[in-house]
Amino acid sequence: MQIESRTIFKRFDINFALIILALNIIGLINVYSATHDHGEFSRTFLMQVLWVVLGWLVFLALSFVDYKFLSKLAIPFWIFNVVMLILVTFKGKTVYGAKRWLDLGFFAYQPSETTKLAMVLILASILQKKNSIQGLGFRDLVVPLFFMAVPFLIIVKQPDLGTGMMLAAIAVSMIFFAKVRKGPLITAVVSIMIALPAAWTFALKPYQKDRVFTFLDPGRDPRGAGYNSIQSKIAVGSGETFGKGFLKGTQAQFDFLPERHTDFIYSVLSEEHGFVGSVFTLVLFMVLFVMCIRIASNARDKFGALLVIGFSSYIFWHMFVNIGMVCGLLPIVGVPLPLISYGGTGMLSIMIGLGAISAVSYRRYLF
Repeated sequence: MQIESRTIFKRFDINFALIILALNIIGLINVYSATHDHGEFSRTFLMQVLWVVLGWLVFLALSFVDYKFLSKLAIPFWIFNVVMLILVTFKGKTVYGAKRWLDLGFFAYQPSETTKLAMVLILASILQKKNSIQGLGFRDLVVPLFFMAVPFLIIVKQPDLGTGMMLAAIAVSMIFFAKVRKGPLITAVVSIMIALPAAWTFALKPYQKDRVFTFLDPGRDPRGAGYNSIQSKIAVGSGETFGKGFLKGTQAQFDFLPERHTDFIYSVLSEEHGFVGSVFTLVLFMVLFVMCIRIASNARDKFGALLVIGFSSYIFWHMFVNIGMVCGLLPIVGVPLPLISYGGTGMLSIMIGLGAISAVSYRRYLF
């Protein structure tokens, strides 16, 4: 019995789990700072603690099961999420002009977050059967792009262009990992270059165009469209080397910083913990991604490798866009920082993805 326990512990990637835990703790510290009320725990913070605990239960449960069962859930889970996306279009809760949540009373469910999980599962199931030596041709891409396009169009219609772009980025990352022939690749690049002017003219809404103009020149409307970006950069820059200290960030504590517990949580972190705290968090993310690449390279089958690439790209693109926008390097979009920002659906979705990665790591020792 002791030998079996030691074997199980050896298979489980404890270092991978510790990195995730470290990011969770950083997240809880900053959510508390962004939401506390005169030193008391806020309901938002307590809910985040609950989501983290539930996320870890899911993570540990998935770590010790055979991840291959996920391929059987791919199509039903994708259909379920498409139905939920359609439902939220008609019955969803509107926040800042977009319908993204279904109010379940005790929980605001965001179908677009779980759709990212469904996207990874369905693409991993499809791409594992493709010839990776010759690469994917035009015919090979029809089915994967269909399963990506349907939820993408629904999400953009909500409107939620930021989440739609995240969905597309995850799909493209997985397709590139599966290898694409030069013909489809060149065609895709040319098509995007042709489509961009048309999308700018006919597809983007006025407020979306305004975000781009504000990104290029935040000072053009400092009290309106440029307010979020300006306040975020003030918070990030004012942290200097070591930060102002826990609960001492003026931008966050005096309500200058908008959405500080969700989209702009990294601004809170940078202001209170400075350059050192910001870089330390980035290093943890980088270590996490290096571990994911190692797990993917050691996976015992193509499905496992694709799962790892899909879920790690999910986390990477969210991190990249979130940190880029709060630092003024990218336009402002509603993309939270994985494992750090407040959010129930987002936290559980990410922990499910990480649990699947842990399962791939665990099963590599079996053969």
